Amino acid sequence: MLFSIGFLTLYLFVFLLLLLLWVFRAPPESSAAQEFPPVSILIAARNEQEHILTCLAAIDRLAYPKDKLEVLVGDDRSQDNTRSLVEQYSLGKPYVTCVPISYDMAGTKGKANVLAQLAKKATSEFFFITDADIEVPPQWVHTLLQRLTPTTGIVTGITTTKGHSLFERLQALDWLYNLGLMQVVADRGVSVSTMGNNMLVTREAYEQVGGFEGIPFSITEDVQLHKEITAAGFQTAHVYSPSALALSKPIGNLNDFFNQRRRWMRGSVKLPWYMLLLFIFHSSYYPVWVPFFLHAGWAVWGGVFAAKLLLQSVFVSFCCQRVHWKVQGRDLFLLELYLLFTSLVLIVYFFLPTKIRWKGRQY
Repeated sequence: MLFSIGFLTLYLFVFLLLLLLWVFRAPPESSAAQEFPPVSILIAARNEQEHILTCLAAIDRLAYPKDKLEVLVGDDRSQDNTRSLVEQYSLGKPYVTCVPISYDMAGTKGKANVLAQLAKKATSEFFFITDADIEVPPQWVHTLLQRLTPTTGIVTGITTTKGHSLFERLQALDWLYNLGLMQVVADRGVSVSTMGNNMLVTREAYEQVGGFEGIPFSITEDVQLHKEITAAGFQTAHVYSPSALALSKPIGNLNDFFNQRRRWMRGSVKLPWYMLLLFIFHSSYYPVWVPFFLHAGWAVWGGVFAAKLLLQSVFVSFCCQRVHWKVQGRDLFLLELYLLFTSLVLIVYFFLPTKIRWKGRQY
């Protein structure tokens, strides 16, 4: 009982502190980057015929000179029409190249293997990495470049999902909420993590750690790369703004959803110890709050629920406001129920003695 009271009190206090830090955050510093340096956009694609043309169309809308763009799409032995679609598209877009991936480089698998091979073909000093189901905003390249300094190795934007159903809307808020929490920490100058569907990596940082083929394999290759680059002494930056907001296709069913989150949880063990501790602390709320009902009355239990809901709703509202994302009031309440359900299920799902399936492969 005393542990539950102490934990929940500390949790609400930390949440209030994070909210205040978000509200009173200092404006991010932007560097006077080169006007339009050549950049390489690296995209790993496997069985993405439904999304790849939408992804490439968004890149075509970038407010960046096409003669400064190099778009490399690695077709990872797709079993659909992904390769032919990209090759046909590239006929009218000389800056787009389809790179067939037919083998695994030593020490790599899956997406890490594709990106490792694309990086070897890239000719610029800046690698922009995104996914085949992502739509980047027009100012994406310029926005991330502006956050570079001579010591920066990685710049990370933000991503959320687009959709109209309740499940799709809640996924979008979940992304914005959790990335907002990460942004608060990053704003304090603390290295957090990165996202492999919306990131900029400098060639200098990438090559200094040996590329994906030179670092330990991980199913969350972006987290592992971030770990190695920060360990090498490079700084990182995070951008939480509309001009860095990429859109992803939402997960369509619960099985794929939990498989995705389980993969992320496996990768979370690669986070810096302080971020892992914060992740465990944040994830422990529901396992502590639910049984707290057995020792406390309805009023106290409900009071904790209401306090957390209020702080969370205000925080999420601020996150949405910052990126001009429209949110329905009832979704803020339903988000709490969504988080309660998914958090408890994931605790069980994480420890299942089964391999993780992703893109038709097992890891």
